[in-house]
Amino acid sequence: MTEIDPVTWPPAPITTARLVLRESEARDRAASIELAASPEVNTYVGGARPRDELERAVPEVPGRRPGFFVVELDGAMIGYIQLLDRRDAERPGHVRPEGGEAELGYMFLPEAWGQGYAAEACTAALRWFAVAFPGEPVVLTTQAANARSMRLAAKLGFVEVERFEEWGAEQWFGAWYPGTPSG
Repeated sequence: MTEIDPVTWPPAPITTARLVLRESEARDRAASIELAASPEVNTYVGGARPRDELERAVPEVPGRRPGFFVVELDGAMIGYIQLLDRRDAERPGHVRPEGGEAELGYMFLPEAWGQGYAAEACTAALRWFAVAFPGEPVVLTTQAANARSMRLAAKLGFVEVERFEEWGAEQWFGAWYPGTPSG
């Protein structure tokens, strides 16, 4: 497993045809709170959090850590991607016996859904990852009931490894390897 060299983070902003993936800034706080407070966005990840609680808890610069990319459209945050969090070896779902695989996570505001932004941003992030960590797999877990996320996983080239029960629901667990459609 490759360790993250903090000197290499953050990378230069990643630009796609329509989007910029960049490090979080203070101007992203309101959209970060909106994401966490949205019942639609949080349907499959434990539910929305109360806005007043978020106003107290979200730091001035949310998500400032290696692997957290803000997804920006026309100068405004529309979502985020997390890519360097390592999957806990104690949790179900692994492609390596020791665990610790990089896990892709993403959230987008509802007004950004259905326009291909998540696929575009995740593809760019996975390409960056494939260069930064050659040969390393990336894993993704989503509730099997989350049809949008299941379609995105397939579009990105994730292949199903297994399904398991966690948090009271069936989870779909897939893996992506450099060289697949988005790699």
